[in-house]
Amino acid sequence: MFEALLVRRASVHSPITQSTSKLCANLSLQLCTWYNTAAAASKEEKQKKTEKGRWLILPPVSSSIDAVSVVKALSSRPSDLKGETTNTTTSTTALKWVLRCCPHLPRSLVQKLFRLRQVRRESCDSMSSLDIGNHAQEHRLKRVTAKEVMNLGDRIFLPITVQELPSETQEHYCNEDEISYICSLELYKDPAIIAVNKPHGMPVQGGIGIKKSLDELAATYLRYDYSEPPRLVHRLDRDSSGILVMGRTQTSATILHSIFREKTFGASINDNDKMILQRRYWALVIGTPKRANGLISAPLGKVVLDDGKSERMTVDTNGNAISSQHAVTKYQVMKSSAHGYTWLELCPLTGRKHQLRVHCAEVLGTPIVGDYKYGWQAHRKWKPLSWSNPQKNKKLPRSKESPFGLDSEGGSIAEKQPHLHLHCRQMIFPNIALALQHLQSSSNCDLSELESLNLVAPLPPHMQRSWGILCF
Repeated sequence: MFEALLVRRASVHSPITQSTSKLCANLSLQLCTWYNTAAAASKEEKQKKTEKGRWLILPPVSSSIDAVSVVKALSSRPSDLKGETTNTTTSTTALKWVLRCCPHLPRSLVQKLFRLRQVRRESCDSMSSLDIGNHAQEHRLKRVTAKEVMNLGDRIFLPITVQELPSETQEHYCNEDEISYICSLELYKDPAIIAVNKPHGMPVQGGIGIKKSLDELAATYLRYDYSEPPRLVHRLDRDSSGILVMGRTQTSATILHSIFREKTFGASINDNDKMILQRRYWALVIGTPKRANGLISAPLGKVVLDDGKSERMTVDTNGNAISSQHAVTKYQVMKSSAHGYTWLELCPLTGRKHQLRVHCAEVLGTPIVGDYKYGWQAHRKWKPLSWSNPQKNKKLPRSKESPFGLDSEGGSIAEKQPHLHLHCRQMIFPNIALALQHLQSSSNCDLSELESLNLVAPLPPHMQRSWGILCF
C-alpha cells in the first residue's frame, strides 16, 4: 500500500521530487520488513509462553534422607559401627520426588499420570543457559517412569492441569470450644514431630460413618505455620487412649515409619535392650495373671466371622488363621485389688493389630476392662463396683463435658458399661529433630549418642476414676 501511494505521487510531481519519492519508497519497504519481523517475533513469543505454560515444573532433585540408614545409626552402639561408613542419604525415584514436592496431590492421581506417560524429566546434564529456545527445551524433555531413579539436579515436569485440581484434604471447621480442646491434647512439639494425648472414643483415621477424625483435625488445627499437615506414623484403637505421634514433615514421617517398622521386624526375645522404640501401656484387667511378670510370645492371625461381615484377631498356634504374624509382649503386674482387678504395665515389642488385647484375654486369661470384643464372656457377668468411701468420690477428678460427643464423665468401673481401660502411658524414641539437625551440619556424626525423647501422657478421666476407686 505504501509503495502504490508513493508511485502515484511520483508520477504527478516533477523530476526533482522523484528521487525523494524513491528514497521514501525504500524507507517504507524497510518499515514493512521491520513490522512483519516484529509481528512474527511477537507471535513466536506468545507461542513460547503458551508452550511453557503447559508444564508445572518441580524443584530440582536434591539429596534425600535414607530413613533406614538413619534408624540404623540411631539404634547402633558406637562399637557396632567401628570401621563402617553409614550413608544417610539416598537417591530417589520419580514417584517419590513428585509425592514429596506435591503432598497435596493424591497418590492415586500421581500414579495415574505416570501410567498415562504424562510426566516428563529434564536431566541436569542437558540443561544449559536460559537463552535456549523453548523448542529446544521441549526437545530435552523425556518421558519418565514412576520407578526411574533420579539424579541430583534433575527436574520433573507435570501437566499444568494438576494445579486446577481441588485439594483432597478437606478442612474441618470447629467452634472455639472444640478448637481449644484439640489444642489441649498436645503433649509435645518440635520442628520434626508433634505428639498428642488421644482421648478415648476419638478415631485416629477417617472412614465410613466417621465425621471427624484426629488426623483430619490435626491437619487443620495442629499444622501451625507448616505448609504440610502432620502425618500419621502409627495407630491407636478408637477405644484406647494415650500417646499418638505424627511427623510434621515428610522426612521426619519417613524416619518415624522406619522406627516403628524396626520395632516390629527387629523384635528379638534375647535382645530387647537394643529396641530403638519403647512403649509402655497401662491396663486394668479382670483377674490376676499367674505370674507377676513375663514375656508373651504368641503369633496372631485374623479370623473372618459372620460370612465376612466381621473379623477378629486370635492366637494362632497351629497356623490356621489368615496372615499369621509373630507377636511379642512384655508384662508386669503393678498392683492387684481385692475386688479382682489388676493393674498391668504392657510393653509391646511388636506392633500387631489388637496385640495387647488378645494377649491379655487369650494368653493371660485376664481380659482388659471394657474390651467387649475379646473379653465378652467376662463382661456378661459384669457388676459395677460400688463406692466403698462416699467421701472419696468427691475428691476424684471430674472433667467437664468434652466436645465431639465424647463421653468423659462415665466409663469407670462404677458404670454398667465401662470404657476400654487401655492407655499408652509412655513412649521413648530418638529425637528426630536433633538427629536431622546433626545430619545437616555433618554427615559423619554419631547419632547413637543423642538423647531420646521421653513422652508421658496422663490417664484419661475414666481410668483416673477407676484408679481412685481401687486406691491405686
